[in-house]
Amino acid sequence: MYATSCTHAMSRNLLLGSSGAAARRLLASMSAASPAVARANVARPVAMRTAARAFAAASASPQPSAADLSSAKLQITKNTKPKPLVPLKDLVFGKEFSDHMLVIEWDAAAGWGAPKILPYGPLSLDPSCTVFHYGMECFEGMKAYKDKQGTVRLFRPDMNMTRLARSSSRLALPSFNKDELVNCIKAFVKTEERWIPQEKGYSLYLRPTLIGTQPSLGVGPSSKAMLFVIASPVGPYFRTGFTAVSLLAQSSYVRAWPGGTGDAKVGGNYAPTIMPQVNANARGHQQVLWLYGANDELTEVGTMNCFVYWVNEKGQRELVTPPLDGTILPGVTRDSILGLARQWGEFQVAERKIYMKDIQAAAKEGRLLEMFGAGTACIVSPIKNVHYNGKDIAIPLDPKDPKAQAGPLTKRLNDTILGIQYGEIKSEWSVPVR
Repeated sequence: MYATSCTHAMSRNLLLGSSGAAARRLLASMSAASPAVARANVARPVAMRTAARAFAAASASPQPSAADLSSAKLQITKNTKPKPLVPLKDLVFGKEFSDHMLVIEWDAAAGWGAPKILPYGPLSLDPSCTVFHYGMECFEGMKAYKDKQGTVRLFRPDMNMTRLARSSSRLALPSFNKDELVNCIKAFVKTEERWIPQEKGYSLYLRPTLIGTQPSLGVGPSSKAMLFVIASPVGPYFRTGFTAVSLLAQSSYVRAWPGGTGDAKVGGNYAPTIMPQVNANARGHQQVLWLYGANDELTEVGTMNCFVYWVNEKGQRELVTPPLDGTILPGVTRDSILGLARQWGEFQVAERKIYMKDIQAAAKEGRLLEMFGAGTACIVSPIKNVHYNGKDIAIPLDPKDPKAQAGPLTKRLNDTILGIQYGEIKSEWSVPVR
């Protein structure tokens, strides 16, 4: 009885959390929801699905069009007290921030407000905002680079915007015009250009974030939201060259599961991983290798996508990574690595499930060649060891150089992507900021 009452109360919140035209506009804003959201509807309780259908029906009637996000409305207020730049040697990831931030507010009735570039500072939010209570938050990680000619560049920003839109729809947060947001980010990057180091390996890390700001403790779509972007100058992930890491293969805790949010970049995916990460560090390992299921399926490495380079059971050299089955984050670097490897055409490239028994067998038979994580912060992170069920599995690095901290393929991928990011290798992936 209690469970039924709770379900009906949640259904009522979905229907009444935003009334009338505001509710219809909220649904219209969410109309670009990803297939993952549609699939998730199948698993909802009947009462919830019924409520969702009724709520969706409200959006079918004629309605005024709420404002879409528009870079033409951008307003800029310059910081009159700019901060001194931090010496490159003192840069720590995510610790120092630039002079400004980009802020865009949304509500279900009016749509997106004017984008504003403002002096960097605290946000003023009601303590009852949904972001604080129900994890209504998603974000992106991307970088701005400066090439030898001083041109500022972004790396595949369209992919970041597509993923942010998908993450947003998974949380019932508003949709937005992706091209217009890229234009706003470009204007923001221009404003912060002095914070982008000229030296190769250094960049300005950008953190677009979308949060629910409706002041309410009711569980339902947020009728208000805020999208903001902050920037932090960062140095090379590996300051003195690659440093291979040791992984603790973890099956006691699970990062993601089918039907969950593993393929969305939401804050709720990250906080629960911190304690297992601390435990792995205490045992002498730098990262966690997240496993899933009874057969210990490989998913991700820390907060990175996982790649294995080996000679498969057919005797073919192959680069393989877990498939995008809903539990894996569709990484921009992941997609770039797959694209480059397929373009080279020198070995097989596959997206399929990998199990720890496969890693054990390949290592035992001498077929395991390299293993690495991949992500925006590091591009690639070479792996030298996996601790699994009380035993260490040694991962080869460079057989021709005993002192090497990365394998030949890992280094090649890193150098190629780095070259594209800094405009040294021509590619449509590198987008100049004009």
